[in-house]
Amino acid sequence: MSAAYRPAVPTRELAPGYVVPRLIKGGWQLAGGHGTVDRAEAIADMMAFAESGITAFDCADIYTGVEELIGEFLCGWRERYGAAAPTIRVHTKCVPDRDALPTLTRAELERLIDRSLTRLGVDTLDLVQFHWWNFDIEGWLEAAGHLAELKRSGKIRQLGVTNFDTSRLRTLLDAGIPIVSHQVQCSLLDRRALGAMATLCAERGVGLLTYGALAGGFFHERWIGARAPIEPLENRSLVKYKLIIDEFGGWAAFQQLLRTMRGIADAHASTIGAVALRAVLDEAAVTSVIVGARHADHLPATLASLSLEFSASERAALQAVVAPAPGPRGDVYELERDVTGVHAGIMRYNLNG
Repeated sequence: MSAAYRPAVPTRELAPGYVVPRLIKGGWQLAGGHGTVDRAEAIADMMAFAESGITAFDCADIYTGVEELIGEFLCGWRERYGAAAPTIRVHTKCVPDRDALPTLTRAELERLIDRSLTRLGVDTLDLVQFHWWNFDIEGWLEAAGHLAELKRSGKIRQLGVTNFDTSRLRTLLDAGIPIVSHQVQCSLLDRRALGAMATLCAERGVGLLTYGALAGGFFHERWIGARAPIEPLENRSLVKYKLIIDEFGGWAAFQQLLRTMRGIADAHASTIGAVALRAVLDEAAVTSVIVGARHADHLPATLASLSLEFSASERAALQAVVAPAPGPRGDVYELERDVTGVHAGIMRYNLNG
């Protein structure tokens, strides 16, 4: 095995015998709306993350080109390490088009799963995370049952969901659907998943895989003292998380949080980003944090979060800023499901046709 492989990331067991690193590399930033992607550079970045011990990658069937890109990386990983290649976990999603939900069939779901298998170049999908756009449309429980059948057939190793609300997740679990994970948004700005959802997941053995800890890049030193950005913003991530900042209490409240985080970062010779990641990693319900870092030059700051340890006073300082925030409120993904609200404006509902 190459001497370049230096795993340095702690792991947790998501399901019996299924181990994941506490940091997972996200793939949304490699899809459309985030700038041009250099394929060779993106694959080299994946290699760097994997060699550091971040050996799990998150993607989706609706992230344009990302499954294929990770498939190329997997080929290169096997070529580099051969039979001794450390295990790479690839977590994808099954996101049927919103317009297809009323007539969705088992055959259509299997077509989506087979396409992901082909794109990634694997025989079994490690983890499939199921999403349903509109719970007013019946069929989500039956669709989850079809995915469970595909798991039993060997096409899926583990089954999860993403952005379900608490009552529907409970219904899936009560129906015997073997859900092991739930991917949700969670950060110092957004605590919606840490109430009833976290309680349910703890009770039923479902691990939370969280995204948004870095707020699309807003948790960075460059935003301290900056004016609130004005549209059009640079990419879809900034659009999405600026709306979360507005829910949190607005730009002034966000600046107060940034200053508090900067003080903690300075005390540890670290960064605001590392503080943001550590705060979510410290949540008991969280199995792993998905980090949306496009480039390997973000890797040192990402790994720095693992060595941070907040003092009681630092935790209290963060809580003092976060606790009074007016929002976001409600269940997981409740704001984003409201098609009449601003949060639905960045959604693309029909990318799997």
